[in-house]
Amino acid sequence: MKADQTLDCVGLYCPMPIVKTAERMKGLKRGEVLEIIADDKGIKKDMPAWAHTTGNEFLGMEENGGEIRVYVKKK
Repeated sequence: MKADQTLDCVGLYCPMPIVKTAERMKGLKRGEVLEIIADDKGIKKDMPAWAHTTGNEFLGMEENGGEIRVYVKKK
């Protein structure tokens, strides 16, 4: 998936990936996509819930060898 920006959260654990994502999303323009890379499995449930709560669009997730890539579009 094509992202406008990437946020590396590898090594960070709940709630830091969500905190960092919220900070980065403030700088994005409407319609831009943020790719979040993490290794905390909690992001699988946390990120879709956060996107829904904040009105952003959760686009999907890819997992490969313990690395999780999550895509969120700013609304």
